[in-house]
Amino acid sequence: MRGLYHDHAASRVVLRDDLPPPEPQLGEARIRVSLAGVCTTDLEIVKGYVPFTGVLGHEFIGVVDAAPGRDDLEGTRVVGEINAVCGSCDACASGRPRHCQARTVLGIQDRDGCLAEYTTLPVANLHVVPDSVSDEAAVFVEPLAAAFRIGEQLDLRRFASVLVMGDGKLGLLVAMALRSSCAGGADVLLSGRHDEKLAVAAGAGVTTVRADALARVGFDLVVECTGRSGGLTEALSRVRPMGTIVLKSTVAGDTTAPLSAGVVNEVTIVGSRCGPFAPALAALADGSVDPTPLITGRVGLSEGDRALARAREPGALKILVDPAC
Repeated sequence: MRGLYHDHAASRVVLRDDLPPPEPQLGEARIRVSLAGVCTTDLEIVKGYVPFTGVLGHEFIGVVDAAPGRDDLEGTRVVGEINAVCGSCDACASGRPRHCQARTVLGIQDRDGCLAEYTTLPVANLHVVPDSVSDEAAVFVEPLAAAFRIGEQLDLRRFASVLVMGDGKLGLLVAMALRSSCAGGADVLLSGRHDEKLAVAAGAGVTTVRADALARVGFDLVVECTGRSGGLTEALSRVRPMGTIVLKSTVAGDTTAPLSAGVVNEVTIVGSRCGPFAPALAALADGSVDPTPLITGRVGLSEGDRALARAREPGALKILVDPAC
């Protein structure tokens, strides 16, 4: 089969057409990928964020092609959680499976990803996509779930003012998800550097401001989605004493920040990663979140390297890859 393959040792990405189609084990499903999305994490992996070698990609919508012992799933349209866990380690036993000590992670750690014609995941990771949700919307479930993770970690009723920093793909989805989750509650503001991206958020009803025009400080909650190494430093300057910062950026390289300010102001700093698929699917199904305006390009898998290049272009948001082309 064809797949977009990252060779960490050689620091290169190539489209291979000689990959063996994955064979699902008992408890797994093979999925024929309908659409996949290019994520900033994919670009950071290429830059050395983690030493991953294999097929890239972790955002997808597809159709179950084979599932040993679960013939009822064949032909079902699904999305999938990216962490494949052991179910028996301390983290799994204590209800923290996303932090399984033996986990593999789709397209990120020891498991080939979905920028290919086929991928595999445990059946337990799969979620059926409602007929009312298009493929183009469903491909956003994984990053949208990461946005809804904040509501799992924090009681959003505690925060009267929320600043989301960064108008990239994740920042936009976080702002949309928080606006949906905080309806009638917190004031959610998105700051960014790109007028065209801020316009996408404004079209979804999110209040926006240019980062260079934002004078306000003292936010109860600041969500850092800038993708820049200096993001934490700026977040510390925006949050109020005894406020909360949520870190969403994954950046290749080291980050420095004046953590003494966090100590003196008794700031709570929360790392936030993968999230729950159920509320993401529900938000897509009921229309409270529509991520499709973030789509800025669609290419065939045969032009996989072009997909990465387009995702790096200024102004680009979500680039979709069609494995059938």
